[in-house]
Amino acid sequence: MAQLWGGRFTKETDQLVYNFNASISFDQKFYKQDILGSMAHVAMLGKQGILTREESKKIIACLKEIQEDVENGKLEITSEYEDIHSFVEANLIDRLGDTGKKLHTGRSRNDQVALDMRLYTRQQVLETDQLLKELLQVLHRIMKENTQTIMPGFTHLQKAQPITLAHHMGAYFEMFKRDRSRMHDIYERMNYCPLGSGALAGTTYPLDREYSAELLGFYGPTLNSMDGVSDRDYLIEYLSAMATIMMHLSRFSEEIIIWNSNEYKFVEIDDAYSTGSSIMPQKKNPDIAELVRGKTGRVYGALMSLLTTMKGIPLAYNKDMQEDKELSFDAMDTTKGCIALFTGMLDTLKFNKDVMRKSANHGFTNATDAADYLVNHGVPFRDAHGIIGRIVLYCLDKQIPIDDMSLEELKTFSPVFEEDIYDALSMETCVNKRLTVGAPGEEAMKKVIAENDAYLATDWQDEIDKMSKELRLLDNKLQENNWSTELIE
Repeated sequence: MAQLWGGRFTKETDQLVYNFNASISFDQKFYKQDILGSMAHVAMLGKQGILTREESKKIIACLKEIQEDVENGKLEITSEYEDIHSFVEANLIDRLGDTGKKLHTGRSRNDQVALDMRLYTRQQVLETDQLLKELLQVLHRIMKENTQTIMPGFTHLQKAQPITLAHHMGAYFEMFKRDRSRMHDIYERMNYCPLGSGALAGTTYPLDREYSAELLGFYGPTLNSMDGVSDRDYLIEYLSAMATIMMHLSRFSEEIIIWNSNEYKFVEIDDAYSTGSSIMPQKKNPDIAELVRGKTGRVYGALMSLLTTMKGIPLAYNKDMQEDKELSFDAMDTTKGCIALFTGMLDTLKFNKDVMRKSANHGFTNATDAADYLVNHGVPFRDAHGIIGRIVLYCLDKQIPIDDMSLEELKTFSPVFEEDIYDALSMETCVNKRLTVGAPGEEAMKKVIAENDAYLATDWQDEIDKMSKELRLLDNKLQENNWSTELIE
């Protein structure tokens, strides 16, 4: 057992207890972040004279070697170690002896793991945001190509009014756009460095927490050491945002599943994103959409798990908080994987435009516009509503759309009908006369598409790159032999 403690203990830890307590099986996931944070910590210790220049250089160079050995398979992360922190430190001591024992000066595992989790989550937020942007780009392309593609809009899964495919896709564009804004908000709130908080009460060493934060691309240090080690709000926020993303993906998947059915035939899913049946040769199943829909509950579970874990924890750090990792890691991987797969499926989706238009035509989606026609000719709306209701019953009996009724037939229901009713009932008229902001009319949609063009041309991560360039600098320096000297100097 490789542990970072034991001096006050007189007995070996029971193996079952050790296994139950250990986190190496899952926290090895952020070994890069642990090493990165240790490098920044040691660089700060060297700058402050807490370690000598030579000690800092040796430790940093050795940490770099450990990372390289892990990545090229020379060094294996095993269950011999309690956690990733003990793995890194134990290997450092094996290689450097007493000098390696100075790594943990002015630091606790409490602020160390708080830093590692924050660094890892921050990177996940950025990656999730980028995947959402790629999904938005696909949606934007579909919108631009389909401002004149007529389809029925639904309420209660009943055909309601005619819209365009561009308008329908635009609704999801807005959803995922809001999801991206949540990524930005989370980043802004979480980007503060807990390193230097110690176990809970800081340290007597003259640490430069601002310097450590700067090296790691944070806006600054956290301002309360107890909160610094015990805060997981940012992770709960991120899990909540991922749950919302999955909810949006699930809604979209549900529609694609319905649209892909033989009864609708609005879309055809590409073969690369479909599967067949082991017994029914005619089947082409929307498995990707169904799995995205199913995995939504998995992400919800991670959120509820962490909320439940955190609700009863007193200040400051408690071992319960180790439970913030496994399900969170799974939720991150699940959400990112679902976004990527869904984007690919959507990008290759074939829309059966003729079927969509025919469905709108035969679903009485222009009934509201027929009522409006009567209102515009002096008929009170409630009377117009009743007249059109009777016309729909007539058409259902005849199995025809309103458009196919003769003028003579229409006049039996109301004498105000004239030849211009047919223009008023056309799908193009019904859609394109709706020109208010957010409506499906072509001119209104063009304005929205122009706004989306401008939105996609900018990226909040560009600002992050400027404001936190030190993080990129540090990542680059990991590949350089002399980076430690530059950093300390």
